[in-house]
Amino acid sequence: MSEIIALVNKMSPYLLLGFLLAGVMHAFVPSRLYRRYLGGSSFRSVVNAALLGVPLPLCSCGVIPTAMSLRKEGASKGAAVSFLIATPQTGVDSIFATYSLMGLPFALLRPVAALVTALFGGQVVNMFDKKDVAVAEEIEAQKEPVLSFGGKIRKALKYAFVDMMQDIGRWLVVGLVVAGLITVFVPASFFALFADNSLLSMVVVLLFAMPMYLCATGSIPIAVALMLKGLSPGTALVLLMAGPAVNAASMLVVGKVMGRRSLMLYLLSIVGGAMAFGLAVDYLLPREWFTESIDAMAAGAGRGQGWFNIVCSVVMVALLVNALIRRFRRGPEVECGCEACDVEQQSEQTFYVEGMRCNHCRANVEKALAALEGAESAEVDLPTGRAVVRGRVTREQVRAAVEALGFKLKEN
Repeated sequence: MSEIIALVNKMSPYLLLGFLLAGVMHAFVPSRLYRRYLGGSSFRSVVNAALLGVPLPLCSCGVIPTAMSLRKEGASKGAAVSFLIATPQTGVDSIFATYSLMGLPFALLRPVAALVTALFGGQVVNMFDKKDVAVAEEIEAQKEPVLSFGGKIRKALKYAFVDMMQDIGRWLVVGLVVAGLITVFVPASFFALFADNSLLSMVVVLLFAMPMYLCATGSIPIAVALMLKGLSPGTALVLLMAGPAVNAASMLVVGKVMGRRSLMLYLLSIVGGAMAFGLAVDYLLPREWFTESIDAMAAGAGRGQGWFNIVCSVVMVALLVNALIRRFRRGPEVECGCEACDVEQQSEQTFYVEGMRCNHCRANVEKALAALEGAESAEVDLPTGRAVVRGRVTREQVRAAVEALGFKLKEN
């Protein structure tokens, strides 16, 4: 438990600052900016997608519907893959958290590696998967509400300390717990087995990390705990890159929406990029650059923490508890959509969507359903997966919109 508390105290000020900056970006940067300049199979579209994706604080599941939405609105396959690779690996929140625990070299290298890997992967897809059918659809533009400065501040704070906490809070807690368990139960000599074989250790990490769901922030304490047990800095970087960028859900969606060839190129780009950067760190750069902060933290783990860190930790825990309660609290039930209910309310239908994990997923589904021909409005409840659509829409319309984002419509 003391190891987990030490990690939280070290990370909390930087996490709170990172969440706040993410909220400011969300509230003050128009969403249409993230959907511009991504069309066409040019290298410029790949660059734009990567540059947009690197600072965005989207988690591994939230990036999937966002990227599919970009693809639906006309982004090329290469741009969509570039966005898929760059976005989950990093973000303003995880950059600050990386700096807090792993030091400046890791904090600088992580977004650079994400950017380079995304550029390579997107361009490779543009070059070798030219079956890029125009998929842009005429979607009625939804006007964003005009908010006052105070309204944008409130929106930023809600996004930072409620929505984002709901999305990645549980994964951050899981990461901290796993890090504590590694610290306690993994023998100090375990990774000495791979001391002279970084390539083998990277393969082992990839086999365990790729199918799992790891968020960019939640993977940091795990990487720190493994480095304290002897894992090489390059292999830790592989975990930080490949873990958040790939999971079973993203592989299924990419394969379904963009085809097997794009899926293979997407995976090869992430794995190849992660291992190339990892090997460069282990064999070309001084090891002490990447271990100094880790060693200093281990040496001072038992010392008292400053009051500022403790206050930040208390605030962080309170926000996490609030977010997790809100995340799993079921909303009020509505009519079930059966014939008896339709008699009373012909224009309202209820559907259930499977696969949503975060508020970005919910927002993308809500927007897609509200944009359907005949729809007047749509409301989606994340914990239950319930989607209430007002207007005249068919089940097939709803199914097509949901599946285009990588989710599934639950059968009655």
